[in-house]
Amino acid sequence: MRALTWHGKHDVRVDTVADPEIVNPRDAIIKVTSTAICGSDLHLYDGYIPTMQSGDILGHEFMGEVVETGPGSTLKKGQRVVVPFTIACGSCYHCGKQQYSACDNGNPADNQDIAQAAYGHPMSGLFGYSHMTGGYSGGQAEYVRVPFSDVGPIVVPDDIEDDKVLFLSDILPTGWQAAEYAEIEPGDTVAVWGCGPVGLFAVQSAFLMGAERVIAIDHFPHRLELARKFGAETINFEETKTYEALLEMTGGIGPDACIDAVGLEAHGFFVDNVVDQIKASLFLGTDRTHSIRQAIIACRKGGRVSMPAVYGGFVDKFPLGAFMEKGLTLKTGQTHVQRYLPGLLNAIVEGKIDTTFLISHRLPLSQAPEGYRMFHDKQNEVTKVVLKPGLDRVAA
Repeated sequence: MRALTWHGKHDVRVDTVADPEIVNPRDAIIKVTSTAICGSDLHLYDGYIPTMQSGDILGHEFMGEVVETGPGSTLKKGQRVVVPFTIACGSCYHCGKQQYSACDNGNPADNQDIAQAAYGHPMSGLFGYSHMTGGYSGGQAEYVRVPFSDVGPIVVPDDIEDDKVLFLSDILPTGWQAAEYAEIEPGDTVAVWGCGPVGLFAVQSAFLMGAERVIAIDHFPHRLELARKFGAETINFEETKTYEALLEMTGGIGPDACIDAVGLEAHGFFVDNVVDQIKASLFLGTDRTHSIRQAIIACRKGGRVSMPAVYGGFVDKFPLGAFMEKGLTLKTGQTHVQRYLPGLLNAIVEGKIDTTFLISHRLPLSQAPEGYRMFHDKQNEVTKVVLKPGLDRVAA
């Protein structure tokens, strides 16, 4: 089959690789019909995430048709499914608490020592996202093996198009969990750093959860325009000082809740961000943490901070004093996708949540390297790239 493989920083290629096979009884094989390039994939593309190996198959946002099942799978051939990016067994201590992204068994035992050393405990398995998270082949391919297929994938109706449900795999539940973690109360003012896919879904979710005002912060005009379409007020941090603007907009109090949807590759010419970039270039650090610092400083006393954004390592200049003295609460983590799938699927079917607005480009799988370059270099114009392996099959 054909699949997108990683070969180093800014080097991804569509190669011919071995077809996936059933390995365990609970496995299923999915023929991929749609797969997307995620902002988190750009962290791999830029070489920030360790334990990648040349030839690894990328992609963790995908859906498709079931073509083969193991004897322990509950799926049936021909069903259309969306697959969560988190790989969870459904029966361990954490899965019992619906903390699926903390699953003890999704990450194979041979790989658990890597994350144990870095984070104190092993991470759950993730599709297409380094050997620290299991070394699983991802979904930017014609076919993919799905472990624990009796727990993860959700069957979607045949009459609903891929574009409407594809983002159930990651970014929609991630934006929803981000808003949920912000503990939004009716009448709240919520500030969201970053109007990429997760940030935009967090904006939409915050309003659905009762926020009175949402303030979206970014510097890409088109992304800010998309946020305004959902009713958000906006701040362009290249034109306005964010902290001062947030205080003015909230009568000097600060937002009730702040959501960092930017992560370790924050943009902007700020002193702390420039220092972080220099340290990263010298391999003295990995993360540029300007956004989470700013969210903590701007949040009102007694407020809540939600951090769906990806960070990978140790950071300095963290405003721990402000965090403690202001009495803030911080919630973060990879998304417990399986927990949210039924409710969000219903919301899509009922027309309460729109996802298709985000898609700016649809490409065949063979053009995936160009899709990565566009998404990386033209983030104002390119909001989401969806790859369609079937377009290559038609062309052939």
